[in-house]
Amino acid sequence: MTGLRGRPVLVTGAASGIGRAASERLAAEGAKVALVDRDRTLLEEVAQALTAKGATALPLPTDVSHEDQVRAAVERAATELGGLRGVITSAGIFRPGDMQRLADVDLETFTHTLAVNLTGTFLAIKYALPHLVVGGGAVVTIASTAALRGHGFGSGYTASKGGVVALTRLVAFQYGTEKVRANCICPGATDTPMTGGVWRLPERQKAIARAVPLGRVAEPHEVGDLACYLVSDDASYVNGQVIAADGGAGVL
Repeated sequence: MTGLRGRPVLVTGAASGIGRAASERLAAEGAKVALVDRDRTLLEEVAQALTAKGATALPLPTDVSHEDQVRAAVERAATELGGLRGVITSAGIFRPGDMQRLADVDLETFTHTLAVNLTGTFLAIKYALPHLVVGGGAVVTIASTAALRGHGFGSGYTASKGGVVALTRLVAFQYGTEKVRANCICPGATDTPMTGGVWRLPERQKAIARAVPLGRVAEPHEVGDLACYLVSDDASYVNGQVIAADGGAGVL
């Protein structure tokens, strides 16, 4: 991918799933990666693995729902990596209590999900923008196809991911004139640790075969690679887009 070598990029949710896959691809392309995640142990493992391959990887244990932690992580990343040219916001949660019908979802589950998925995205972008506008850069957010069509579950998750889509479009509009691009990826079913292996269950695989033209779920790297493309110069005229990575499920 063009232009990633030496480019400082911050990735939230970098210890697992899509965030880890994006971090690994960025490192392979020669980018300098700031790894943000609340799981300190996994974060150190990822950083050590990337460093062992010759990459620059800075682990920054952070709970993205806490403003002071996000501010400190972004400032440290910019200081130690020589600025910021990209941000990928992959940190997110889905709580079991969110699987109920809306009237049965408790407020704490709803608000905590928004705090991580939506407020966490807002905070990462907010504190990265002053650095991105210096030399231009890219914001890539990770939402979900839940933001595009009804899934029938996940009140907090759906609301938070819908907010991520809208927030991304706002950033694209407000900061495009300052050479900052913003795009959103909406993954469909993806086999990440957050889903707990549910997509590997036989009944789920049968459902996917019926609902997805490609007949399978996505692997994290298939979404992570797309995020890296959107950060790269290869996507230099792509701005304000919401891209469904769902194997074609949206056409049915």
